[in-house]
Amino acid sequence: MSDRGLAVVFTSPALLLLLAMSVFPLLWALYLSFTDYSATRGGPAEFVGFGNYTAILTSEQVHLRALTTLIYVVGAVTLQTVLGFGIAYLISRRTRGRGALTTMFLVPMMLSPVVVGLFWRFMLDAQFGVVNSMLGSLGLGQVEWLTRQRTALLSLIVVDTWQWTPFIMLIALAGLSAVPKYLYEAASIDRASEWFRFRTITLPLVWPLLLIAVMFRAIEAFRLFDLVYILTNGGPGVSTETMSFHIYKVAFLGFNTGTASAYGILMVLVVIVLTQLYLRYLNKLKEG
Repeated sequence: MSDRGLAVVFTSPALLLLLAMSVFPLLWALYLSFTDYSATRGGPAEFVGFGNYTAILTSEQVHLRALTTLIYVVGAVTLQTVLGFGIAYLISRRTRGRGALTTMFLVPMMLSPVVVGLFWRFMLDAQFGVVNSMLGSLGLGQVEWLTRQRTALLSLIVVDTWQWTPFIMLIALAGLSAVPKYLYEAASIDRASEWFRFRTITLPLVWPLLLIAVMFRAIEAFRLFDLVYILTNGGPGVSTETMSFHIYKVAFLGFNTGTASAYGILMVLVVIVLTQLYLRYLNKLKEG
């Protein structure tokens, strides 16, 4: 058997498994999105055309969930980018204890989202939470972090930032370590200020890598579910109900499988379109 034949024989099982686990569910969801199928209702599914998509795109409730998701993604990713890059910049300037500091900051990212959610639910509890206890010791009033509309979404953003800022920090740290030292040495010879070196050397060289990290974090934040489920369950009201959590309610509480499949397909399309636009911007930045 030729080398090409051996390669086909060895890779075929993995390829077939990948197709069965990823492509087939996607095609099945696409088919269900054009039907009124319900997992708990007997009888065959009826074809409804683009009825599910029309109902979703014209629903004011869906627009509200989309706005909540957008606020969450923009708020969380912006905070994580600023904090992550700032921490990485400070760590990169240290010569002692750099490894220990990096490991310490990485701990939240290694924890399961379920553990993080339960931990912060206790921390933000209105009566027995550590955060309110600290505010009380400073003479400040108690805050109902998870049961008020104004603070519940903010709490989700803060918790997600606490867990995933290390991801941005790690990538920014790799970019900062790759900046050639001779550029800083040349700037020092020219007696360039610290701000000038940061603005003309550090930031332009690290920025493309940082934008890639932002893209990964935005995709991950866009499909947030676990923290919402544990911390607020979408409440109070629907103030923290993101699109992923709304799909969960439609699919597993309302058992509208066809509608939930349409939601999933639309979310995939939105992520693909936005990612392609973002990658085109990155390519233009690289060419420039």
